[in-house]
Amino acid sequence: MDIDWEAQGWERLGNGVGRCRLAGWDCTSGLVIGRDAVLLYDTGATLAQGTELRNQVTALTGGRRVTHVALSHPHFDHVLGTAVFADAEVFGAVGMDTLLPREREELRRDAVKMGVDEREAAEAAEVLVAPRHTVTGEWTLDLGGRQVLLANVGPGHSGHDLAVLVSGEREVVFCGDLVEESGEPQAGPDAIPSRWPAALDRLLSLGGEDAVYVPGHGAVVDADFVRRQRDELARRFEVSP
Repeated sequence: MDIDWEAQGWERLGNGVGRCRLAGWDCTSGLVIGRDAVLLYDTGATLAQGTELRNQVTALTGGRRVTHVALSHPHFDHVLGTAVFADAEVFGAVGMDTLLPREREELRRDAVKMGVDEREAAEAAEVLVAPRHTVTGEWTLDLGGRQVLLANVGPGHSGHDLAVLVSGEREVVFCGDLVEESGEPQAGPDAIPSRWPAALDRLLSLGGEDAVYVPGHGAVVDADFVRRQRDELARRFEVSP
């Protein structure tokens, strides 16, 4: 299938692999299309963003639905659209299955604080979907003619950081907010700074020197960028090599 990524506002990263940058917080959502299944990486900050993503995926795939959702970490701008994908199998780093229901109200407050309409934030939090499948180490999914690797590479930016490696004409690594290009990496109250540089080392070992690295926010980067950010974080948080 010949996919016109640009027509839907998406960036092509490889054969059947693309990403978009969602309005509001410049949050990345990634898409991997296999013969039998379709995986979405992160679902946006509201049900409206999730619905927009669902409609775009339908257009990009000629009417297919998202069968798998992988959540990069438990922050509102990455997870609050998940309920739109009601039939999808949802994956997250181990612990997210219990954390998201427990912190539903905190996610709602964070969304409102960052500018989400109060009603929209409440609706999304009310139907928040937690991962049914949790990844402790690595989990390979077969999408039909294409395998993707889900890797629990954290903690770092949060206590539950999940990356996705897609092999193909070139390796693509969806990094979540472990890597940020459009601004300095954000370390909130659930960040574990002492472990963050090691998480980036893990990303680099997954993708290698020639991979495309897709930050949670900002433009696509290369291995040198990830390595520089790793070193900056180590200096910022005084982490020994």
